[in-house]
Amino acid sequence: MEEAGAPHFPFPYQPYPIQEQFMQALYGALEHGKVGIFESPTGTGKSLSLICGALSWLRDHEEKRRQEADRLLQGDGGTSLSISSPLSTTTSSTRPSSSAEPDWITDFVQKKAERDFVSKLKVDEELRRKKREEHLEMIRNNSQLKYALKRKSCEDDEAVKLLQLSKDPKEEELNNPEEELIVAEYESDDESKTKNKFCGGDDEDDLVEEHVTKIYYCSRTHSQLAQFVHEVQKSPFSQDISLVPLGSRQNMCVNEEVRRLGSVQRINDRCMEMQKNKHDQLLKEVEGGKRKRGASKAVCPYVGAQGLQTLRDTVLGAVRDIEQLLSLARETRSCPYYATRLAIPPAQLVVLPYQTVLHEGTRRASGVQLKGQVLIIDEAHNLSDVLSCIHSSELTGAQLCRAHSQLAQYSERYRSRLKAKNLMYIKQILFVLEGLVRVLGGKVGQNPHSQTTQPATELLTINNFLFKAQIDNINLFKVQRYFEKSMISRKLCGFIEKYAGTGVTSHTQTQSANKENRRTEGLNRYLQTLQSSQQPDTESPPGQQGAAEDRELAASPMMQVEGFFMALTNANTDGRVVLHTQGSVAVSSMKFLLLNPAVHFSQVLKDCRAVIIAGGTMQPVSDFKQELLFSAGVGPERIIEFSCGHVIPPENILPIVLCSGPSGQELEFTFQNRDTPHMMEETGRVLSNLCNVVPGGVVCFFPSYDYSRRILENWEASGVLARLSSKKKIFQEPKKANQVEKVLNEFSRTIQRCAVDGGTLSGALLFSVVGGKMSEGINFSDDLGRCIVMVGMPYPNIKSPELKEKMAYLDKNLPHSGGRSPGQALIENLCMKAVNQSIGRAIRHREDYACIVLCDRRYSRPATLAKLPDWIRAHTHTHTSFGPAFASLRRVIHTHYVSRAQAL
Repeated sequence: MEEAGAPHFPFPYQPYPIQEQFMQALYGALEHGKVGIFESPTGTGKSLSLICGALSWLRDHEEKRRQEADRLLQGDGGTSLSISSPLSTTTSSTRPSSSAEPDWITDFVQKKAERDFVSKLKVDEELRRKKREEHLEMIRNNSQLKYALKRKSCEDDEAVKLLQLSKDPKEEELNNPEEELIVAEYESDDESKTKNKFCGGDDEDDLVEEHVTKIYYCSRTHSQLAQFVHEVQKSPFSQDISLVPLGSRQNMCVNEEVRRLGSVQRINDRCMEMQKNKHDQLLKEVEGGKRKRGASKAVCPYVGAQGLQTLRDTVLGAVRDIEQLLSLARETRSCPYYATRLAIPPAQLVVLPYQTVLHEGTRRASGVQLKGQVLIIDEAHNLSDVLSCIHSSELTGAQLCRAHSQLAQYSERYRSRLKAKNLMYIKQILFVLEGLVRVLGGKVGQNPHSQTTQPATELLTINNFLFKAQIDNINLFKVQRYFEKSMISRKLCGFIEKYAGTGVTSHTQTQSANKENRRTEGLNRYLQTLQSSQQPDTESPPGQQGAAEDRELAASPMMQVEGFFMALTNANTDGRVVLHTQGSVAVSSMKFLLLNPAVHFSQVLKDCRAVIIAGGTMQPVSDFKQELLFSAGVGPERIIEFSCGHVIPPENILPIVLCSGPSGQELEFTFQNRDTPHMMEETGRVLSNLCNVVPGGVVCFFPSYDYSRRILENWEASGVLARLSSKKKIFQEPKKANQVEKVLNEFSRTIQRCAVDGGTLSGALLFSVVGGKMSEGINFSDDLGRCIVMVGMPYPNIKSPELKEKMAYLDKNLPHSGGRSPGQALIENLCMKAVNQSIGRAIRHREDYACIVLCDRRYSRPATLAKLPDWIRAHTHTHTSFGPAFASLRRVIHTHYVSRAQAL
């Protein structure tokens, strides 16, 4: 094995020098436990560099551990370990003080006990490691392994015991099919600290549950995760690495009956219900089949211990993405959602979405353990926003009113069967909901759509919000704990599923059943009234979107309420509540806003051995360091930064800062002058000139949807659009996300057709918006994006209450630097991050070329230029007049166009 200073990086081809540098820097960051900010432009092989660099370190790390284990097993230096052996403690404590044995004998016995103890530990560890490796090797060799489980699943055993303890013997005689809807007795306000007594034994099967050293890789979307897995499959490590892809139930479920439910919440609820039914069946078996009669409840046929074990081993045996895993799961009729979670401990590389790893509750529920492990966060340019969004929560007046009505009906129906502690907490939740509705200017028990409110926006601290709602006397921490322990939200979901229909009774039912059903008539009347008064969505066909939203609202509003409570109790000084009233109580809302994402990121940074924050464009990085790292307690000495150039030759990119247009009009799109006719017309002239000489595709980004609409209306009236359409076919970013692919396909076909047919059209022009649907994750490579035009600077709306509060918070809590306050720096960084994401859409590979035109003289400021990525900033030219800028652009286009024609 090579020395740590010069690691060997297997690669599928000869890597670029910048890829070698990237892997060297990554290896060093992992070896020394650093927090690294890595920037590598798209098209430079970032994914392969991450894979080969990180897995090379993991390979060498494991080899060092083996060598150390061998050294200890051979007795070399075994006594050098400082360990307090239970054996030595016992021996010394029981030996009389007046022992006749000399001290050297006492020392020898004690040291020998320590050596024996250490050797036993190391032998056991080595045996477990070897058995785990042999196990994985057999799987990879497609051996037909059969497993006889020596004990029941820990989860199943614990669930059975808890279910037994929660049952009232008297209720067994009631033969009541609604037993599952009753909240179990809530004994104490204190969380139980007792360990699990129902799982035990030093079973050999435990060895596969030990978490080996691993790398967690997370990204924003499932498609990005799938792309990463495909890169692993192409890498030299594909045959040796055990990789597990994780996803949500919505993405991983193979039970078509459950998948058809559509929404995330419904799928989660049905899955959990089926697992509970399975536990009930298990309980029935434990009790020898002596259970009350009744219809058998649905269980998932894909969740069986044997099938999950086999699928888990298959997952570990070969690298597969989620789609390949789903196909395999359907064939074997096993659940990939649970099988992949079982596979986490022995896996070396776990691929998972942001939410699963960055949210502590989800992380814990998924079995993800970060202690001592490596975490790679890819596509991390908006990491601060992602963390804030994950830990924020929003409630509408309609959700609050409906949650209050549902819980009140539930309490009324089961009052005689609920214990006093349950009734007390349910009463407290109802009181809090009433206060929250009152804050929005409404009253519970009335249709929220018919209650009007004055449009207003108010931002409050958490304490002031609680005072305003008049719920400051309620201990929300205890209420939140009750939500978690009692699972009242899930019980309420089952209650609504059962009684939210239009006809809940049948003539053939018994008189007692009819009596019970009459007690829910108020709920049904309320639900029907609310559905009939739902305001129709003007952009969707009647009865479709509105009905779907209404069903979702009816299904689980208490889940959202619980999430809001959790947000309120997680942060105090770092959180605010925004009250937004508009028109009616139903559409008014309250939103928890997290101002300091470092609060939740600090534990990740503390637990992990190393954290790598990577992206194609990470500039400006100052906010990463201040907001997420320094604020989380990370010292400057632990942070490293790496930024590599692009693989393209310098002549393949021409970034231009354009300070004025063809007629000499200065280009400065400030809020005061961007709407003037002169500015809009000059922008049209700039674009017309560019479209006259640029072949293929031109993508024009506007700073906002509102400005895009206004300037296009102006161009249509003045004839600019007509002139543009004579050279390029015009496309606009669609309003709906599901239309993006269709527009892009037509945009691409038009450009290809024009390149072949010739004629008057030279390609296509696409109008898009910074931060919109086409500014991230879309590749305008080759002819799709020969020129990217940025109109103005996309500063965020500084009048936003949320942004104002964020700026004030940063100004108060972060140090000032460079003559700019942290709040001002935030505004500039948000603007330039958005710009960098948009202009980075063009150059996608080594042979690509494109021009980038930044239309605003403010881009020429040194502080602003410094926030561009290095590979763009190094080649950027500022032109105070249009003529020279246009001449340089024509020259670059002509050079590449002629050379390409000669090559063809």
